[in-house]
Amino acid sequence: MTGAAFLTACSSSAQTTGAGQQSSTLQTVIKRGTLNVASCLTFPPFGSLSKDNKPQGFDVDVATAMAKALGVKVKVVDTTSANRIPNLQTKKVDAVVCNFTTTAERAKQVAFSDPYIVAGEVLLVKKSSGISTIKDLGGKTVAVTKGSTNGDAVKAGNPEAKIQEYDTSSAAVLAVKQGQADAMVEDSNFLNYQAKQDPSLKVTKDSVVPLEYNAIGVQSGDSTWLQWVNTWLREFNTSGQADALYKKWFGVDRVYPLNPSY
Repeated sequence: MTGAAFLTACSSSAQTTGAGQQSSTLQTVIKRGTLNVASCLTFPPFGSLSKDNKPQGFDVDVATAMAKALGVKVKVVDTTSANRIPNLQTKKVDAVVCNFTTTAERAKQVAFSDPYIVAGEVLLVKKSSGISTIKDLGGKTVAVTKGSTNGDAVKAGNPEAKIQEYDTSSAAVLAVKQGQADAMVEDSNFLNYQAKQDPSLKVTKDSVVPLEYNAIGVQSGDSTWLQWVNTWLREFNTSGQADALYKKWFGVDRVYPLNPSY
């Protein structure tokens, strides 16, 4: 069924034209009839597996809407933060929709679309921890996800903090719950959701970094594909569909506007 999400292992998407030149991913996807998208399925409500083992979440719905606009199916490839860029570089996926924050350093390796969601980076702590700001993290263990920018942000704000990396965000949350870490730094949308699920946890108010703009990642050098993604995103964001999906998964209206403030 067009736009239906299902989980699979990674598969190559490389295609060439008759002249031996690489075609755009746009033509490749349409010809294949399937859009291969990497999403992080251990990052609810952005991505997770349902009780019947099917991908679900905000990012999964974004990918599904994208495939529907292309008139193709969507194939969701479970990934981790650290594997987002390699998945694009090796052409295992056509796009990454996985809470992918745009940075100048990452843009040296992949191309980013316009933003589709905005977040602050906040702390998840136990209510009894006494931690309110990044200044309280001196000598404390802070859980971060491998491949994210959060460890550097914490060290910049408090060099005395101890950084502990975890493979997934779910593992980092569990570390806080079990007392293996004093705090976790992550996307405010994600952590607010986690705090709602566990009354022993709270999210600090102040962001440890400026607002972060998350976008769809695609392979560098494919201007045709990037242009299509941006054109579709503009329609997706202005039609009300994006706002409806945000409300569906997070239970509130968007906190931050999509347009950057300088």
